Amino acid sequence: MKLHPMLSSLGHHKLTVALLVLQVAFTCAIVCNATFLIAQRVQRISVVSGVDEDALSVVTVSDLQAGDNPLGVHQADLAALRRLPGVESASMVSNVPLSGDQNSFGGCGSLEAVHAAMAARSTEVPGCASPDDYEVGTEALRTLGLKLVAGRDFDAGDYVPGTSGDDLPAVPAIIITRDLARRLYGDGPAVGRSMYLGRRGLQGEGVRVVGVVEHLLRGSLVRGAGNDQSLLASVEPGHASVRFVLRSKPADRARVIEAARAMLATRVAGRRVPDRDSQPYTRIRAEYFQRDITMIGLLLASALGLLFVTALGIAGLANFWVQQRTRTIGIRRAIGATRGDILRYFQTENFLIVSGGIAFGLLLALALNLWLMERYELSRLPLFYLPIGALAMWLLGQLAVLSPALRAAAVPPVVATRSV
Repeated sequence: MKLHPMLSSLGHHKLTVALLVLQVAFTCAIVCNATFLIAQRVQRISVVSGVDEDALSVVTVSDLQAGDNPLGVHQADLAALRRLPGVESASMVSNVPLSGDQNSFGGCGSLEAVHAAMAARSTEVPGCASPDDYEVGTEALRTLGLKLVAGRDFDAGDYVPGTSGDDLPAVPAIIITRDLARRLYGDGPAVGRSMYLGRRGLQGEGVRVVGVVEHLLRGSLVRGAGNDQSLLASVEPGHASVRFVLRSKPADRARVIEAARAMLATRVAGRRVPDRDSQPYTRIRAEYFQRDITMIGLLLASALGLLFVTALGIAGLANFWVQQRTRTIGIRRAIGATRGDILRYFQTENFLIVSGGIAFGLLLALALNLWLMERYELSRLPLFYLPIGALAMWLLGQLAVLSPALRAAAVPPVVATRSV
């Protein structure tokens, strides 16, 4: 099993070996980067929303004929929804996580941070953030299934009617996520502190933090950190559109949605509740990540296809060489080589070829990642993907060559006596 004769034998097939090395190299480079992209997408679609997804249904209504008191109409609708069979609780919210919409306000945890943000003209300073704002009505925390980790829920006196302006209405209290609390106040307590939000915050007018929830994802994800930086404001909708969130047992969701649509359609003349605006929350999440799921499927199919084609190339070349060397194998068997010796020969030969492809492929993987970073702003490929890719290619090579190698090992010594 000396390597020099084996390398000398491969030297007689330079073009064939070079093509196989290039095939392994390109496959290794693409598979390493594809695996990294798949892992990123899987991590993205696995993000925790913070709400009780399986129990929620969302119904959106636009009351263009609501008159001068749309909030009164919405509150009456909410009371009727809470009486529907199967509805455990219901609330009005401006948005839900992963809906594709968001409403962000710059905010800081202290006046010093406000002044620093004004000087930098950015909230990317310590103690400031741009959280997603959720305006919610009564029973929102219970309905959404948010986990309160500090402080309290909103009191009845905390709620104010919404306005049509761009700024957050003057509210006496807000509830923030734990990630936002860390961003604004570090490791210190957040409950009882003031947060300076929007234009009022720039004027030094703060709003009191009364509670902290564990998670509440943004309505639309952003790059980098900050997707779990959200706040809830005690604001009930004072405009024509309203989004109702209904909590029920998962098995009752379809029936609850149909009952809610039928009831809401009869309460106001001319009101329509389209099917598109009435759906379980799980469908909202699935639609948000549909492109990511499709991309995972495409990348996975491409990677598996490349691995399959490479395996066919390795197996095909090994079969060809077995046919070419049948008499040589018989001679080796006749002079004392065992089946295990023949098997190890072909496996070692394949290992050398694949190793050459892997060495070139790992360099190509880094180059491809740098190109993707420059063109598509992707993250840097973690180095631990390289040994994983190398091990996968070595394993693929050994499995692909196993059948031809076993066939070679089964050649009997009597073949050596046959004429060429």
